[in-house]
Amino acid sequence: MRKIREILRLHFESGMSIRQIAVSCSLSRAAVSDTIARATAAGVSWPLSPEMDDAQLESLLYPQALGRKAKPESAMPDMQYIKGELSRAGVTLQLLWTEYIADNPGGYQYSRYCQLYREWQKKTAEPWLHLDHKAGEEMMVDWAGQTMQIIDREAGEPRDVYIFIATLPASNYLYVEPFFSMSLENWIAGHVHALEFFGGVPQIIVPDNAKTVSPTYCYYEPELNLTYADMASYYNTAVVPTRVRHPKDKAKVEAHVLITYRSIMAPLRNRLFFSLADLRSAIFKLRDAVNAKPFQKLPGSRLSTFLDIEKHALKPLPEKPYEVAFFSKAKVNPDCHFELKKCRYSAPHHLIGTTLVIRYTATTVEALHNGKRVAIHPRVMQPGERVTLDEHLPRSKREYCQWTPESLIASAGKVGPNAAMLAQRIPESKPHPMLAYRSCLGLLKLSRTYPPARVDAACARALKATAFSHKRVKDILEKGLDTVPFDEPANNSPVVHENLRGAAYYSS
Repeated sequence: MRKIREILRLHFESGMSIRQIAVSCSLSRAAVSDTIARATAAGVSWPLSPEMDDAQLESLLYPQALGRKAKPESAMPDMQYIKGELSRAGVTLQLLWTEYIADNPGGYQYSRYCQLYREWQKKTAEPWLHLDHKAGEEMMVDWAGQTMQIIDREAGEPRDVYIFIATLPASNYLYVEPFFSMSLENWIAGHVHALEFFGGVPQIIVPDNAKTVSPTYCYYEPELNLTYADMASYYNTAVVPTRVRHPKDKAKVEAHVLITYRSIMAPLRNRLFFSLADLRSAIFKLRDAVNAKPFQKLPGSRLSTFLDIEKHALKPLPEKPYEVAFFSKAKVNPDCHFELKKCRYSAPHHLIGTTLVIRYTATTVEALHNGKRVAIHPRVMQPGERVTLDEHLPRSKREYCQWTPESLIASAGKVGPNAAMLAQRIPESKPHPMLAYRSCLGLLKLSRTYPPARVDAACARALKATAFSHKRVKDILEKGLDTVPFDEPANNSPVVHENLRGAAYYSS
């Protein structure tokens, strides 16, 4: 469901090609092309309305089968013209097909149009040439295969340190940083720090197909890690993993791994470091020296080339760095709460029984349904803690939870002074405040059945009899004792009946 939204974002906002979107979203090019064609036909604009969720978007794009098959007599596209136009900046097969179908209403549909061009392209393919990287287009990232070490002062033993490497291939500008592990948190932190160092965001990020990128291995369609995809969305970029065991797909960063070995790690091999901060400082110093070193066969250096051609080609950074977010699933329980790490958070009551996608960081917890956020809470860490928003509860439960001893006494005071006094005395006779609340609510409910004056009089009689309960007041009202003075003796005259034997019967 959510991939429809991601395809539209990468196409309309990032201007990526069909192939790049297909790799980033783990879809076929035909599926990506079809989605974009349906969005164009439906008049979908970007950005989408905040009120539109994934279900509405899907129903808009897929009300029925789109279009019809091309007729046998469809006009054949001009392949030479397509090739020439694609060499122009900003021109895509989608645009060319739109122009083609406008001139040939009965022509081939988009998928067949692309297929014909690809087949023609294979027949006329020329030998591969050197690939020139465009400024601001890519950032390639990887972990170095070799590790460094620091000495743990407490244990007195060496500890491995892993080296994160990022490079901008157009200018060869280099970023290197050490971490204690290759965990997902450190992987994301390396990206965030590299983007801050570069001062901007490229159009795409090219990693290898490691587990931190694609936890489920698939040769043809690697599934992107949700946290990694979330980071890419935050920075308005796309992740395009390389093929497994194809290091040449990111040859630039592989070359910079070798440079890191020779120009940074090797010069530090005989130095002892006792903290990660000291090692980081030494690496950063040598990294800056590598970036400032003049090229052997090209004019300038990595730094000067970056400043001249690439710095201004990068997209601007967000106001705040990305905060690492993790994802899980949780069902909304009948009490309107879902559980995360043994803590409970509320969700709208109409979602009871629904499984939500939970996005959580060190500070916040968000609940998503159909790609739309339905709840957000500050994160709590103590097991058993509960975070509840009143608007998530049903009206009856919300009103019940809002009762306090003071509010109950104030409401009883509207019935009469004796009712208020009884509401104040009821908690003294109950083992738990919740039972007292229920008794007071029952007392207030009596005023809907009986006149307030009678209820107040019944409360006065209950106070004199030290009967502090809703049940006693109800009995008084049902038997009409609220109209009888409390000090008046009950009618004790003997009952006369023919079946009664009397005292004389037992004296004989």
